[in-house]
Amino acid sequence: MEFGRIIISETAFNSENLQDVIHSNISVINLMREEGVNDDLIHEDAIMSYYLDYYTSQYTEGNFAQFVYNSGWDKELNELIEEGLALIGAYNHLALFQQQSKKVKLMSSVKLNKFLKGKLEGVNPIRDLLNNDTFFEIEENLITLNADFLKTHPDFEVLSVDDMFATLEEFVGHEIKRA
Repeated sequence: MEFGRIIISETAFNSENLQDVIHSNISVINLMREEGVNDDLIHEDAIMSYYLDYYTSQYTEGNFAQFVYNSGWDKELNELIEEGLALIGAYNHLALFQQQSKKVKLMSSVKLNKFLKGKLEGVNPIRDLLNNDTFFEIEENLITLNADFLKTHPDFEVLSVDDMFATLEEFVGHEIKRA
């Protein structure tokens, strides 16, 4: 049975910082994973938002090469990010992602594997080839678009922290330890 809701805490929902909405979704997903819930059973749009945030933070912290390096250039993840960027209306970011993906696809598997197994720091011509600062010039704000996508989703629900735990405990079928 799939968990058909995207749950956000009241605190995050009422926060001035839209990143809190995204982080609340991430916390719920991480908690469900810790409880042994398979990603296939978690709301697919909640998962998509999770990975869009991963992409955004990787790119923001270390440019496209860091995303490629840390994600291991995973085909399913890349498809999810492409789908997600389109779904939240980040078409300029989508175009950039596709343009950057072409660079990786044009690379030989030997070259890509050498990059993924090597060090990201220091002299790294592949890293330099993959990096593209256009990301930082695009007007579309991925955090705003991602948070708005969650907040306007038909399966979106705002709950108190206690109600969040009660809902998740009901789903997993046992009590969840609170940190």
